Amino acid sequence: MSEDMVTVDPHGSNDSASAQIRRNIYESLIFQDEALELTPGLATEWEATEDTVWNFKLREGTTFHSGQEFTAEDVKATIDRVNDPAVASQVAFLYEMIEEVEVVGDYEVNLHTEYAFAPLPAHLSHNAGGIMSKDLIDKDYQPALDAAGSDVSLEEYYELREAGGDEFQTVADEISEHIGAVTGAETDGTNHLQLADRSPGNSVTLSRFEDFQNGEREFDEVIFRVIPETQARLAELDTGGIDIANEIDTASAERIQNGDATELIESESVRMNYLGFNMEKEPFDDPLVRQAIAHAVDRDEIISGVYDGYGIAAESPLAPDVWGYDENLESIEVDIERAEELLSESSQPDGFTTTLWVNDDPAIVDSAVYIQNALSEIGITVEVQQSEWGAFLDQTANGEHDMFILGWTTVTADADYGLYALFHSNNFGAPGNRSFYKNEEVDALLDEGRTNPDENGRQEAYSEVQQLLIDDSPAVYLNHTSFLLGVNNGSVSNIGLDPVGNIRLENASFSTEE
Repeated sequence: MSEDMVTVDPHGSNDSASAQIRRNIYESLIFQDEALELTPGLATEWEATEDTVWNFKLREGTTFHSGQEFTAEDVKATIDRVNDPAVASQVAFLYEMIEEVEVVGDYEVNLHTEYAFAPLPAHLSHNAGGIMSKDLIDKDYQPALDAAGSDVSLEEYYELREAGGDEFQTVADEISEHIGAVTGAETDGTNHLQLADRSPGNSVTLSRFEDFQNGEREFDEVIFRVIPETQARLAELDTGGIDIANEIDTASAERIQNGDATELIESESVRMNYLGFNMEKEPFDDPLVRQAIAHAVDRDEIISGVYDGYGIAAESPLAPDVWGYDENLESIEVDIERAEELLSESSQPDGFTTTLWVNDDPAIVDSAVYIQNALSEIGITVEVQQSEWGAFLDQTANGEHDMFILGWTTVTADADYGLYALFHSNNFGAPGNRSFYKNEEVDALLDEGRTNPDENGRQEAYSEVQQLLIDDSPAVYLNHTSFLLGVNNGSVSNIGLDPVGNIRLENASFSTEE
C-alpha cells in the first residue's frame, strides 16, 4: 500500500487505506459485488415496509472473531454507536437519518428513519457499516466513562442516549475525547480475516478466521505493507517481495504490462479528483475568482500529461457510472481569455498569491505543478505545499488551507454519497466539505435528493444540484482516474479490483510451484 491506515475503527475515519483493511475484518449488512451491485451480507434480505421503515432479516450461524454469536443486538450497538454524538464520527452522515434500531428478534431488525431515504441499502454497504460486536463496543465505552470520571454506569449511559436531552449531552461531552481507544486498537468482526498485528507506519497483518461462515479462502495471512515510494513498490513486485502493489502510477503501467512475472489490472472508477477552495478565506469567497480558476485549468492536459491518458475528464462531481449522473450538464470549458476577463471583474483584478496544499501522491503533486503553471498565466501566483497524508487530512479538515487537491470516491455508487458529504453545509471539515461551502439552494436540493422516494424526483434534484455546483465552482472537478493494480502473477492470481478501488482478495489463489 502507498499509505498507512488511519485506524481499524470503522467509525474513526473515512480514508481509503483504512477502508481497504477494514473491509476484510468487518462484514456489513449489505455487500457490493465487483460491479457495485448490492448483494446479501450479514442481512440475507431487506425491504422497505413503509416509507420510513426498513426490515432486515439477518444471517444465522455467524460468529465474531471473539467467538461471540452474531445477533440483532450487534447491529443495534453498531448503528447506535456511529450516531452517538460522543463518538463524533466522520461517517455519521451516512446513518444520521436512522432514528431507531428496533430489535424484532435475534435475527431481525427494523431501521426507522427520520424521513424516507431511498439510498439506505447503498449506505449500509459502505465499509463504515461494518458490524462490530456489542462486546467490543461495550469495552470501548466503559473505559471512556471511567477516564472521564463519570459516575454513570454503562447501562445508564445507553438509557440516557435513548432518551436524549441535556443530561445525556453532558455525559457525552465528558467522554468524547476518550472514545475509540479500544476500537482503534482491537477488532471483533465476522469477516474472513482478523487483526493479528499492527506496526503503525510499517504494516498491518491480518490472519485467517477459521470459523468464517461465508465462503472458502486459500490463504492464511495477509500483510499490508506501507511502501510510499512507487518505484520501491514496483521493485518489490518484480522480485516477488510483495504479491500485489496498489496505486500504480500511470507512468509505470507499461512496465508492469510488459513484465515477465507481472500483470496490470485496470478498473474504471467512481473516484473524482478535485481542486478545492477554502471559501471561508478571501479571495475564494468570490465566485468570480473561483470561476476564473475553473476556466484556466485544462483537465484533458492533466489526464494526458500526468495520467498518461488513463481516466476521463470530470464534467461534474459525479462519475458517469454513479447513479444520478447527468450527461447533459453544461460544464466549464478551458478558456484563458474568459478566465482573465472573470478575474479582472473580481475582487482581485490584478491577481494574487496563494498556496495549494497536496499530499505526497506523485500524481497529485504533478497535477498541482500543472495548475501552478496554468494559473500563473492569468496572474495568480501559487506556492505548492506538500504534507504527509494524515497531517494533510487534519489540516484541511481544520480549514488551515487556501486551495487543496483531494479525491473523493462515491463508494455507494449513489449520488447522495458523491454530493452530500462534499457540498452540504452540515458536513464542514472532516466529514467531507473541506471547501466550507454553504449554499441554501444546494442544501435544499441535496435534502430533496435523499428524502424523495421517487427515483425520477431524485434524478431531477441531482441534475439541478450538479449544474449549480458547476456554475458556483466551490471546486474544480478535474478527472475520474482509472484504478491500476500491479500483481505478481508468478505467485498469485484471481485478484479483483472494483470501481471503488477495493482490492478483492476473496478468490485469491497461489502457485505451488517452486
